[in-house]
Amino acid sequence: MASDMVIRTTGLVKDYDLGKTVVHALRGVDVCIAPGEMVAIMGASGSGKSTLMNILGCLDPPTEGIYELDGKRVESLSRDELADVRNSKIGFVFQGFNLLARTTALENVELPLLYDRSGRRLDTHALATEALQRVGLGDRLEHLPNELSGGQQQRVAIARALVTRPSVLLADEPTGNLDTRTSIEVMVLFQELNDQGITVLLVTHEPDLALYARRVVELRDGLVIRDAPLPERRRAADDLAAIPAEVS
Repeated sequence: MASDMVIRTTGLVKDYDLGKTVVHALRGVDVCIAPGEMVAIMGASGSGKSTLMNILGCLDPPTEGIYELDGKRVESLSRDELADVRNSKIGFVFQGFNLLARTTALENVELPLLYDRSGRRLDTHALATEALQRVGLGDRLEHLPNELSGGQQQRVAIARALVTRPSVLLADEPTGNLDTRTSIEVMVLFQELNDQGITVLLVTHEPDLALYARRVVELRDGLVIRDAPLPERRRAADDLAAIPAEVS
């Protein structure tokens, strides 16, 4: 049944018509993600992984195929319906943090709640505070982004993604702008959130980061060439403990 999966795609195709040529970015992708999984989506540049992430994040419709999120087909929803899905069911974490520079950590995390159109009466301050506490920044609520380290800024971005309590967290190269130690600290957090039951999709081109997931889906030329659980999940906390404190 479709409802037992957070994400299910069937025959996803994405073509880009460039006039004289057509780029076949996805050529029929079938992927299923169960609740509570942590999956790394890998592939070289041009493999289709970013295209797949954009479709899964309801940022771009497929040319053909079926996409079900929480058992509901979304590939043919209207623009407003897709916006509601993005805001309520998907949490985004990007490489560049995308924080508002003149806005506190708390206010940055509150932002997705301000776009909630469900009619619910939300205590945005309390929900944002809880999300920041969850990522270990309960003492940084009033700090501006330039008063935070790169790792702390990414934690704010993760809290912002979590605040709407989404079905799935989509992380697109989330450590691309971070040094080695800070990257592992962020992966510790993703593993902790996953251990709490949050579904995490991690797009990365780094094989070392993929080892922190429970499963790897690899794309090449718009096709899935590998979809397999990892025999042993690497623990980011162990790797962090092995780094001397003075190394960054």
